[in-house]
Amino acid sequence: MKYIPLISLAVLAACNAPSAPDWLRTDGGAAPAEVAAAALPVEPVETLDPTPPPPPPPTARTVEQFDTTSAEDRAAALAPVEPAGEERLGTTLATLGSPADPGIWISTALVTELTPGRAEVAETGATVNLELRPSGGEAGSGSEISLPAMRLLNIPFTAIQELIIYRLPAGAEIASAE
Repeated sequence: MKYIPLISLAVLAACNAPSAPDWLRTDGGAAPAEVAAAALPVEPVETLDPTPPPPPPPTARTVEQFDTTSAEDRAAALAPVEPAGEERLGTTLATLGSPADPGIWISTALVTELTPGRAEVAETGATVNLELRPSGGEAGSGSEISLPAMRLLNIPFTAIQELIIYRLPAGAEIASAE
């Protein structure tokens, strides 16, 4: 009986300590190829944009490399929208979605079909026009938001952010960004 603690100690000493994920590393290490490949979408995602932004390069490591939206895309996302016909769908808690999935979007259980919409940060009122993509999740399951949308809303990438989601009417007029 008195050897059980010693055996346990020997077993624990033989275990390898897990290493920190690459995004937490301070030595500038690159992400392993398997991790980078796993982050890439397996097939193209349906989108409302007839010319969606290109996917990030396989070697992307920085926020700027993953955000392939154009200045025009960002200006349209920030342009004011006429609220006539806008429908408030509810609130959701959102986290960063796949940075390898280009565009300005949110995947949420609040919709069942791809539709234009708007997300508003509950605490600041910051707003962005984006695609509402169905997540297929249960009501209240939370949402994933694109990296470009998080940048436009000034949300930290590690945040769990409360957002108010609105559906825009089909063909909603987005004011000129100029």
